[in-house]
Amino acid sequence: MAPKVAIDLPYCGRFAPTPSGPLHFGSLVAAVASYLDAQAHCGKWLVRIEDVDQPRAVAGADSIILRQLEAFGLHWDGEVMYQSQRDEAYRIALQQLQAQHLCYYCTCTRKQIKARGPYYTGYCRDKQRNAENAAIRILNDRPIANFYDRWQGEVNIEPNFAAEDFVLFRRDQLYTYQLAVVVDDIAQGVTDLVRGVDLLTPTAWQLTLWQQFEARQPRLMHVPLALDVNGRKLSKQNHAPALNAKEPKEQLARAIAFLGLGEVDTGNDIQQLLAEASQAWAAKYLS
Repeated sequence: MAPKVAIDLPYCGRFAPTPSGPLHFGSLVAAVASYLDAQAHCGKWLVRIEDVDQPRAVAGADSIILRQLEAFGLHWDGEVMYQSQRDEAYRIALQQLQAQHLCYYCTCTRKQIKARGPYYTGYCRDKQRNAENAAIRILNDRPIANFYDRWQGEVNIEPNFAAEDFVLFRRDQLYTYQLAVVVDDIAQGVTDLVRGVDLLTPTAWQLTLWQQFEARQPRLMHVPLALDVNGRKLSKQNHAPALNAKEPKEQLARAIAFLGLGEVDTGNDIQQLLAEASQAWAAKYLS
């Protein structure tokens, strides 16, 4: 049976940055793409702070990110959700999967997994491990390796990766991004994921979870990544410079051009500039 896709629901998109530092140009491209798609669909655009991996979060980065979005005219709907405040929702979702016998305890270390090959082999599936010092993995018997993406077209993920029993709850007692992002998208009624192509491969795992929770899968659109002069993804790890909130129109115009929407009039105010870009987005990507 083909998966149900959210094509007949009111549009809801989101931008979900990790608060490990301020936004940079690559972040702006992803934010602008998701914002314009929501505007072009006359839908909602949410902001969620993805701080489920709390050791990576930098104190105060969330406030900086929100101020940057406001400075660039990217105003969101409703309240900002924080994953660090969502442990109870993740616990309930994990218990649901456990009650359906869709996950199991795993005590394998990274070194042990790597020694057996490039992918986790399901070594602990039948070992009846207990919870002590164990991660919890999904029993991935219905993997999704193929899906349609509005930018990338038909996508085929390496089958062994797609079928891996990925981790839902870590040995250090933290919920994983894969679980948190799906639980939150379902809870917020997200219908469309517009984000960077670096997240294309793990989308296979996320769609598998959407399927396990019997939820309507979102439409997908993974946009190109902005790269530095060495061809590396612009990222906080690669020390990409933070956005300059004193020159928002110029940087917005660069992001809009990067997304293939042509030049916009930087003589207009920010809201006019974004409205013009939204019309260009609708003409190019909704037709």
